[in-house]
Amino acid sequence: MLGSYKNSFPNFDKCSVSESDNKGCVLNVFYTLNNQAMKKLSLIFLIAVSLFVFACSKTEKSEKFKLLTAHVWTADSLLANKVDASGPGELLEKFKGNAEFKDDGTGTFGSYIGLWTFNKAETEITILSDSLTFPVICDIVELKTTSLKVTTVVPDKITLAPIDIRMTFKAK
Repeated sequence: MLGSYKNSFPNFDKCSVSESDNKGCVLNVFYTLNNQAMKKLSLIFLIAVSLFVFACSKTEKSEKFKLLTAHVWTADSLLANKVDASGPGELLEKFKGNAEFKDDGTGTFGSYIGLWTFNKAETEITILSDSLTFPVICDIVELKTTSLKVTTVVPDKITLAPIDIRMTFKAK
């Protein structure tokens, strides 16, 4: 049985299976196994710590993140099915005013206060607020230093028919 491990242990030749007392040989084999295992564990631990430090280090903000959070945005047009919906009692009345997307993921969106996030590809913004019935997931049509244009579809409260929303903002 010990013969198959002969090449793995430097002092294996000193061991003999026929000897009556192989305690020294067995201890040598276990010592070698433990020494090799500790080297491997030390290497794995070092890699894990390096990955943890790298993952926790501050990451660079993307260009879209910087553009979105660098400005306070003022509503320019708020359309529902291509018609102005920013007037009193209209669907987008409460989005009228300023929108501010802060670095920490909080923000104000007209009269709403809540949270915002990008999707992974940064092609959508999701806005969450206790004042909104559901999360608003907007496709980013345009994000430049001077303009922000987003679209989404929401259901009509009564008929549940889809309503196409287009909101455009100018940098303040």
